[in-house]
Amino acid sequence: MRIGRQLVDQIVAHAREQAPDECCGMLAGQNGEATRIYRARNAERSPLRYTIHPSDQIRIMTEIEERGEELAAIYHSHTKTPAEPSQTDINLAGNWPDPLYVICSLADPEAPSLRAFAIRDGEVQEVDLDVR
Repeated sequence: MRIGRQLVDQIVAHAREQAPDECCGMLAGQNGEATRIYRARNAERSPLRYTIHPSDQIRIMTEIEERGEELAAIYHSHTKTPAEPSQTDINLAGNWPDPLYVICSLADPEAPSLRAFAIRDGEVQEVDLDVR
């Protein structure tokens, strides 16, 4: 997935603002490119898990559709662990198998890392992020 540096910076900023809790949101895009970030509230308010707040999910999906965009990815942060899907993340992905999952790790606060994954039927496959 292609993603602009500005969007990466926005995800990292969101993760830092919400720490120690995980942040979450959605990325809209087209043709394999993320074009817009939509921040959401973490209904869990937890450093260990996230759930996109239901009213935010409805608002974001409506806006994405109205703009003629597609849901490209769901993002969230890991505040203390690497940017790799946890078993909880894998289980949650069963509800949304089509978008990619982008994880921002703040395990090293000075060097946040961002990785993307396709998670389908419990199988995890890393997807290259082409940051531009």
